[in-house]
This record gives sequence, structure tokens and C-alpha cells, in this order.
Amino acid sequence: MTGSGYAAVSYWLESCGDDLTPRPALDTSLDVDVAILGAGYTGLWTAYYLQARDPSLRIAIVESEIAGFGASGRNGAWCTSGFAAGPAALTHRYSRDAARAVHHAMVDTVAEVGRVCAAEEIDAHYQRDGEFVLARGRHQLAALHTFERDYAAIGESEFWRRLDAREASEFLAVDGIAGAIHQGASACVHPGRLVRGLARVVEARGATIYERTRAVRFTEGARPILHTERGDVRADVVVLAGESFLTELAQLHRQITPFYSLIVLTEPLGDDQLAAIRWTHRAVVQSTALAVDYLSRTVDGRILFGGRGAPYHYGSTISPEFDCHEATHERLRASLVEWFPSLADVRFDHAWGGPVGVPRDWMPSMRYDRAAGIATSRGYVGEGVAATNLGGRVLADLITDAESEVTSLPMVGHRSRNWEPEPLRWLAARALQRGALRIDARAARTGRAPSGRTLTERLIGH
Repeated sequence: MTGSGYAAVSYWLESCGDDLTPRPALDTSLDVDVAILGAGYTGLWTAYYLQARDPSLRIAIVESEIAGFGASGRNGAWCTSGFAAGPAALTHRYSRDAARAVHHAMVDTVAEVGRVCAAEEIDAHYQRDGEFVLARGRHQLAALHTFERDYAAIGESEFWRRLDAREASEFLAVDGIAGAIHQGASACVHPGRLVRGLARVVEARGATIYERTRAVRFTEGARPILHTERGDVRADVVVLAGESFLTELAQLHRQITPFYSLIVLTEPLGDDQLAAIRWTHRAVVQSTALAVDYLSRTVDGRILFGGRGAPYHYGSTISPEFDCHEATHERLRASLVEWFPSLADVRFDHAWGGPVGVPRDWMPSMRYDRAAGIATSRGYVGEGVAATNLGGRVLADLITDAESEVTSLPMVGHRSRNWEPEPLRWLAARALQRGALRIDARAARTGRAPSGRTLTERLIGH
């Protein structure tokens, strides 16, 4: 694929301001201190913080396409303080204190991303206007109560600010809005500018990024090896940071499952159009729908509407042809107009998608097995723009044997159990996808909140 071909992957890569011509591929075997699989956020943040701790480290980053090709260059622009496993799940699995610690770490992480952007002069369009969760209809109000209850249970009752229907409409004029909650900790970014900027920074500090170099397996041991189609990279530590694409390694095939998330993007809106819907800020936005929707706004006034629902593919297959699913993209376009009827004539000029990495228990893992020589941070369930920064700092601390507050968090050392083999995995994934859409449709039709007791709700609610 050429640079122009990569620009077509997403609006973020198209508009990142970089020449996307691939960097040179690996052309021989080599020995380094740290070998990293994946030039996305996790791999780049890990390299960045390792370099800060030891500038002399020889770091090689192996990327099958180009930096930012995966989720880092395709996501919904949410740099959120939320975590894939919410406060209730963390409290149930670990403790109230553990859930509170993760919350504080994530709030600090959003700020850390902004700090690095400023310090390294990465123009990632970072803007911290918070996160707005709304109820479209009274049937979604119960989910807002659950948000508030779960945060209050860990001592953070003031984190979310409750808005009634009038206040919510003044913040964002969404048709059918019944109420909302808002917190100021989350930020919006330009994902492509962030990932490409990070790549330039770690290169300038001495790391080498080998693009168009596909890893095929890894060998554990005192001197682990990352095997690629173009040579072996021997290191003291191998970092596996490929998120959903890790499923393409036979050794990890059932440890993470790719679920596709798709996005549509409008043309730039005029100031009058944005004022009419009161989207003059850049808060990131979602409703409480089970099927997941997520919205953001670019600096030039485009509105992004993303969501799940594209089908899971048998065998956890990942392919460029799955990045677009017209039925899902059309549903997203229609949804945006349902939310904002005044935009009925708006033009959509971009549509794309990509896989989200989901572990069996919806719990991210950040760990380093010193005996095996393997470190990894993965399984962000679509909430990785900020969490990858935390993962990078955790791995850098673990690898350099530095104890810190972040190395005591509950996801450090966590191991999810494998997903079921096929065809059970396919049957379960398709059932969850259909179930979420069906429950949302029934709630909207009847005006009654979902019960919370269905298997679909229990699994997705994790």
C-alpha cells in the first residue's frame, strides 16, 4: 500500500499532516534491548517512557503496516477517563479501594496525555471539555442513575454532574433528550496527529520503527525473540502491543477477540449549524444504549458518529474488507440525523471502521513476565486512547523494575481466560451483537428501561 492508500484508511490518517510513505522494513535479524510489536499507542507510549527512564536503550518497533494503521489511527477521538471495566465491576472483582485507584489513575492519565502533547509539541488538537452521557428518552434515565450510583459507591459522588432535560438541551440540543450527566475529566483529540506525533518523538530519541514488517510469532526465554517475515529481533524484553491484531498470532489467537466498530463523519459544519445544536464545545458524547454509540467533534466542525453492530467474523478474522459495512454505516448516518434533525441535509464525506480488542472478561491486562521475557498491555475494549498511555507507563515501570502507584493497580498482572473455540465464539459474539440491538429497540419502543437481568446485559455490562 502507498502513502495515499494509507490515507484512505481513515479521516485521521488522511488529515494528520504526515507523509504516510512507509518507513523502511526490517531487512535482517538484529539484537536490541527492547523489541516492540506494534507502532500504535501502546507500543509508542511504552517506548516513550522507557526512553525517559533509560535513554541508552536500543528499542526496535516492528509494525506490519505503518504507525497508526490500527485502532490508534481509526478511533472515535475519545481520550476518556473511563476504563473498560467500570467501578462496579472493579469493586466486585477486587475492592472499592482498587476501583477508586483505577479511577484516579485514569483521570491523571488524561491529563498526562495533554502534558506530553504540550511538552513534545504534538499538535493533537487536545481539548479537555469533558464527557457528556445523555438519555435519549426516559427509558435511558435508569442507566444514568446507575452511573451515578457506581461512582458514589467508590466515594466519587461529585465526579458526574447531573443535568435535567432543560439543562442537558442547553449543553447539547439532541432530539428526545430526557436528561444527562457530565464530567470534566475527559478530552477530545485528533487520533492520527497523536499517534504520528508520538512516532516522530520516539524516533528522534533513538528508537527505530520498522514498517511493513509482519511479526509471525514470538519465542519466550532469557533472550526472547520476535520473529518476523523479514528477520528475527532478539531482545532482553519483547513487548506485545498489537491490540486486536494480536489475534493473528497463533499463540494469542483465543486471548483477544476483534469486534468491529464503525464510524461516519460529516463535512465541516458552519458556526450557525453548530450553534443551533449547541455543539460549540468539544465534549465527547454518548447515550446509554447497549449497542454503544460515541460522538465527538473536530476542530473544524465535523461531527463523528460511531457505533458497534458490524458483524463478528468467524475465526476472529481481520480483513480490510470488513472496515466498511454499509448497513451499519447507514444506520449510523440515520442515527445522527435522528439525534439532530436540523442536520437532515448534512453531507457525510468519510466512513471507516476497524477492530476493537476484547478480552474474555472485558478486563484489560498490563503485565511483564520476567522469566519469559514478555511484556504486554492489551484488551482496552475500545477505550484505549488514554488507557494505552497508562499501559505504557505501567510496562516501562515493570521492565525497569520501578515500583510506583500504577504498578499496584488491579489490571497489572491480570490474565483473562481464553475465549471459547469456534464455532462457540462466533455464536456467542453474534448473539451478543443481536441481543444488544434488540434490547435497545425494545426499550425505545416501549419506553421501559432494560431490566439489567438478561444474559446480554450482564455480559456487556461486565
